[in-house]
Amino acid sequence: MKKILLLEDDINFSETLEEFLSDEGFEVECVYDGSSAEDSIYEHNYDLFLLDVNVPSPNGFELLRASREAGKTTPAVFITSLNSTEDLSKGFDSGCDDYIRKPFELKELLLRINNILKRNFYHNPNEILGIDKEFVYDIEADELQKNGQRIPLHNKEKVLLKLFLQHKNQQVSHEVINEHLWGFDEDSSDTALRTYIKNLRKILGKDRIVSIKRYGYKFA
Repeated sequence: MKKILLLEDDINFSETLEEFLSDEGFEVECVYDGSSAEDSIYEHNYDLFLLDVNVPSPNGFELLRASREAGKTTPAVFITSLNSTEDLSKGFDSGCDDYIRKPFELKELLLRINNILKRNFYHNPNEILGIDKEFVYDIEADELQKNGQRIPLHNKEKVLLKLFLQHKNQQVSHEVINEHLWGFDEDSSDTALRTYIKNLRKILGKDRIVSIKRYGYKFA
C-alpha cells in the first residue's frame, strides 16, 4: 500500500481527498499546517507528498524546498488555487513533480498520482547511476551498461535491479519485491524470483546481492 502525506488546511476538502484516495488503495496521513507536515516528513517515509500551497507557515513551496535541500526525493504534487505562470514556476522550482489547480476532478488527480508513482528515480541530479568501476545504470536509456556497453536484461530483472538501486545497502523485503515485480494479473513466484536474482548475480557478481534469511535481499 502506497503511503501519501496530504497537507490541506481545508478540513472538509481534506476529508474528501482522504476518503477518495483510501478507497483507491492508498494509506493517507492528513496534516493541516506546514509545521505538522514538516514533522511528519522527517519522522516517516512516504511514497508521495500531496501539498496545498497556501497553508499556515511554512507554506507548501517553502516546505518542499526545505525538504529537497535536506535530501528528500519523495515525489510531490501541489494542489492549489494559485493559477499564475509565476506561481507555477515557483512550484516547479521548489521541486515538485506535478501541479494541479483547484477545482479539479478527483479522477484526474488519481491519474496524475499513478503516473508519477510508475517512475523509478526521483530528483536524481545524475542521468547515470554508478554501481562500480565497470557497471552503471543509465536512467535516460533505462539500461544497464558495462564499460559503456549495454547489458540485455529480462524486463523483470530490470525492474528488480532498479528497485535495488533505489535501496542500495538497505534490506528489501520479499513483500516489497513482490509488490514491484508482479502485476495485478500475475501470481508471484519464488522460483522465478530466485532465477532473476541468480541471473543478476551472474552479471554483477555473486556478492552484490546478499540474501537476508526469511526477509529478503540487500544490494551491497
